Amino acid sequence: MTNYSLTAQKIKELALRCGFDLVGVASAEPTEDFRRFDEWRSQGKAGEMAYLLDGRGDLRNDPRNLLPAAKSIICVGKIYNTGHPYSNDARDKSRGWISRYAWGTDYHAVLRESLQRLLDEVAAIHGRPFESRICVDTAPLLERSYARDAGLGWVGKNTCLINQQKGSWFFLGELLLSIHLEFDFPAPERCGTCTRCIDACPTAAIVPNADGTWSIDSRLCISYLTIEKRGTIPKPDNTTTTNHLFGCDICQDVCPWNRRAPISGDDAFAPVEYAPSLERLAVLTEEEFRAVFRHSPVWRAKYAGFLRNVALAMGNSGLSEMREPLERLTEHPNEVVSGAASESLRRLNADIEKPEVCLCGCEGQVRSGCS
Repeated sequence: MTNYSLTAQKIKELALRCGFDLVGVASAEPTEDFRRFDEWRSQGKAGEMAYLLDGRGDLRNDPRNLLPAAKSIICVGKIYNTGHPYSNDARDKSRGWISRYAWGTDYHAVLRESLQRLLDEVAAIHGRPFESRICVDTAPLLERSYARDAGLGWVGKNTCLINQQKGSWFFLGELLLSIHLEFDFPAPERCGTCTRCIDACPTAAIVPNADGTWSIDSRLCISYLTIEKRGTIPKPDNTTTTNHLFGCDICQDVCPWNRRAPISGDDAFAPVEYAPSLERLAVLTEEEFRAVFRHSPVWRAKYAGFLRNVALAMGNSGLSEMREPLERLTEHPNEVVSGAASESLRRLNADIEKPEVCLCGCEGQVRSGCS
């Protein structure tokens, strides 16, 4: 006999069995957050991300643009945190930093596979025809808003979704269904008066909105500059990226809700190398870049963009041993890479050749007789 008793609770049990750590259900109705999104991009805060500015961005105004028959959105979260150090604990200037979410296998494939398993389980239990669509973050959906509505967490001042028990180190995915289910309630906002992410952001990219909320100005954000920004990174932004090669975790590293964040048990997110040698990366050929990062989120930066970031990180290091690899990169056939290397080399030479300041209070250069 066919079982038609598919419930939200049953789907939650299935989602946990499929490897997700968070799950909830939201209505597939438009969200008021689209107005905020529209204001955000109209203010130029999306930078040059065309997929947010054109018709693809407009699709985010209603989930039914993706699935006209949608009634429910199953929102899931999968933890990717590991036991390795945070970026604000890294002290070795000879190494670059890759954002935590990009340490392992491309999460799009991992989440899509798990969501397909969940969909197959739902179909087996439901027993009747229905429509569905799997979404990961490439789909034009305001996924943090729906994850909040589904009770997975609140949207913090750093614009990350934060779960009270599990922090913010998780990927989001969605399963749109033409099946009506019982909806969850939004999680309460618990950032309070804390401003640690705002204070820690080295580029002041977390900016206040007129309604008292906060948003990210992508044009200032290290993640945007090192991933989405194509071509040359203008001054002074090319110095504020410090040693970041792909993305930035600082606003999550300092978040108090991540103090006890659990560790992922999924080997797919285990890091191959999260703080690679800048000198080694500087000699990567395009073929080697493809071999190392083809199945990693780092691939999104593309070869020239990644080498540009490596050159900037070497220039920001202040280390004399970076001179030689930078000199080689000034001869790179890609103008963006060679230009970044030339600018970094000038900055590095200026930093190294600065006279050492005397500590005795004479405001002069260090000389014999001073202590």
